[in-house]
Amino acid sequence: MRLLKNSRAHKRVGRSLLLFVAVLGFSTSLAISLASCREEKNPTVIIWTDRPELASYAELFNTTHSDTKAMVIYKDSPISSLPPMKGEYIPDLIVGPWLKSSTSRKYFKPVDYLFNEKKLIASDYYEQLLNYGVLNEKQYLVPLSFNLPAIVFTKANEGLIENEHIVTLELLRDSAEKFNRRNRNDEYTSIGYAPSWDTDFMYMATRLNGASYQEKGNGFSWNEKAIAKTVSFFRNWTSEINTSTAAEQNFQFKFLYMSKYRQLSNGKCAFAYMTSDELFALTNEQAAGLTFRWLVKDNSSVMVEDSIITMGIYKYANNIKGAEIFMEWLSSEETQQALIQRTEKMHLDTVAFGIAGGFSALKNVNANVFPTHYRVLLGNLPTEQNLDMPNILPYRWPELKAKVIVPYLQDSSNTENDLEEVDPIDIRIEENNKVY
Repeated sequence: MRLLKNSRAHKRVGRSLLLFVAVLGFSTSLAISLASCREEKNPTVIIWTDRPELASYAELFNTTHSDTKAMVIYKDSPISSLPPMKGEYIPDLIVGPWLKSSTSRKYFKPVDYLFNEKKLIASDYYEQLLNYGVLNEKQYLVPLSFNLPAIVFTKANEGLIENEHIVTLELLRDSAEKFNRRNRNDEYTSIGYAPSWDTDFMYMATRLNGASYQEKGNGFSWNEKAIAKTVSFFRNWTSEINTSTAAEQNFQFKFLYMSKYRQLSNGKCAFAYMTSDELFALTNEQAAGLTFRWLVKDNSSVMVEDSIITMGIYKYANNIKGAEIFMEWLSSEETQQALIQRTEKMHLDTVAFGIAGGFSALKNVNANVFPTHYRVLLGNLPTEQNLDMPNILPYRWPELKAKVIVPYLQDSSNTENDLEEVDPIDIRIEENNKVY
């Protein structure tokens, strides 16, 4: 697998933090300076985000724009930080995940006029991603990046999966079974894959089967039949192929305690689940000998990860014009190509892959730019028609997923448990709301 050049994994955290702190320091000094002498028509663009690479983007923006400057303010959860506290910098532009919900739409202004004025071109975007930013028939959010689910394995095991681009849950199960081996004592020496090994995989499997999680009031709705189907699939897979959940987890504890790419290289398992941001953040050394298939449903549809990165102009922004300029600049193919090249040149590929940690929402960037930097993507990108979008989810979905959905899937799919004794999802929601 050919990824970005000159990776430096051992400097990943340090370089990322140093870059972010350095740019934030520069931005803060810039803001103070501009506040004292700027003309009122050219204030600094204040950007709230949880994406560290936006600091690098703002640095390039500032070096290429003389009349408008940007300052990035890091927020762990930009949307839950609204409205701004007294004394805080009021955001002009917000960039991050979970910006689309019934509680958050009140914070953004519609930007349809940017498309009407041709400052942004609708046909440049994946249609589904652009529609994701529509609320009440108005374009409130502009998509920036997204990620996709993949099954990763070594090239030595390519014979287990015949299709060159995709794999379904059923094919994964059948292919994993071929890899299982036991010794004379009937102990597993290798297991192709096990559902209980990765809760992110379990969650994605429910989506592939039609769980259709969606915001509803202060909580969310789901398709019970789809989740029950997934749980049954997991339990049958485990009991019929891997003996039991206990056997799977004991094997994982004994042999698969290291990073996923090492799990694959040690030959004890055949497959690992990764999202595209995990996969393409691997260094050349880590990815050596690895390949992948997109995890799909119905042999076609690829589920877009929930945490889509979008941009929105704050309804009470002080510098709407500056936010428009930055958004227009960041949404161009030329800019995104320059950002990817800059990341490679400065060895920032350890910060995140692609654009804001994922594939670009711009079709031409993925088709024309990504394959020149990630050669494994040449001829291996899902088409626009194959993307399957998530529904509107509560802004606190990561918490609900971690405290409600994942524990339920773990308990219900565990072959040691009696399904009738497992607390259902609605009971778990009630218990979580008591704590929240």
